[in-house]
Amino acid sequence: MAAVLQPEADLAAPAGALPPLARRPPRFPPGTHITIEGLTKSFAGQPVYQGFELALPRAQLTSVFGPNGCGKSTLINMMAGILPHEGGQVLFDGKTVQDTRIGYVFQNYREALFPWRRALDNILYPLKFIGVSRAEGLERIEQLVQEFDVRVDLHRYPYELSGGQQQLVSIMRALVVEPEVLFMDEPFSALDYELTLLMRERLQKVLHERKVTTLLVSHDLEEAVYMADKVLLLTRRPTTIADFVDVPLPRPRDTGMLTSDAFVALKRHCLAVFQQAVRGGVPA
Repeated sequence: MAAVLQPEADLAAPAGALPPLARRPPRFPPGTHITIEGLTKSFAGQPVYQGFELALPRAQLTSVFGPNGCGKSTLINMMAGILPHEGGQVLFDGKTVQDTRIGYVFQNYREALFPWRRALDNILYPLKFIGVSRAEGLERIEQLVQEFDVRVDLHRYPYELSGGQQQLVSIMRALVVEPEVLFMDEPFSALDYELTLLMRERLQKVLHERKVTTLLVSHDLEEAVYMADKVLLLTRRPTTIADFVDVPLPRPRDTGMLTSDAFVALKRHCLAVFQQAVRGGVPA
């Protein structure tokens, strides 16, 4: 980029010259990783997003929560390049999604895994597309197993594993590529509550330690607050931002935090915003 020459300090400006332009403030705050500008999407002529804009911070987990049908999954699917949009752009450090290494964890883990491949080979599968050797892949998997601190036989086929183990395999497959950005679409919705609590606790710890920029779509407000550094609360269609809430709770988190005064207060605030959004407005 060419340098901008500044006038010498001892030279007077010509008579009638305009004053120098004020420096334009940055459009997005420092530490921004993902920028969404003017995003537009409709279904059957009905608008879902119209000129939607958002800045998401680096190395933080953002939960996406809102009324049913507001377009939570639609948003992350457009960001991930799975679903086309009609206008606007999504950039990752100024790059398009095609130039960004992403991971994606789907809601239906049973359909997301290849039933004819062992769990180990399911996890290794995406590495062949980015030129990572099997030996290095095995090292990455061993590291993930240690970080999650779980016992699972990766030499079994998916149908031989429990639901929680299958979803763990899906999560490890998304993380083994060492993504810049991770998308998760209601990853625990098909698990029982005991497994959900365990998976939440382990996953938020791993993502925090790995500093992965993450978007988590959730239909569970407790989960949305517990997992997140920020909670993105959306309105009904056409979807706008009802609130973007900071969650300054310490990490790592465990189930004891669910009854803490700070957690309950944050959840109460998010619930109030959500209820107002459902009624069609945003609290003052």
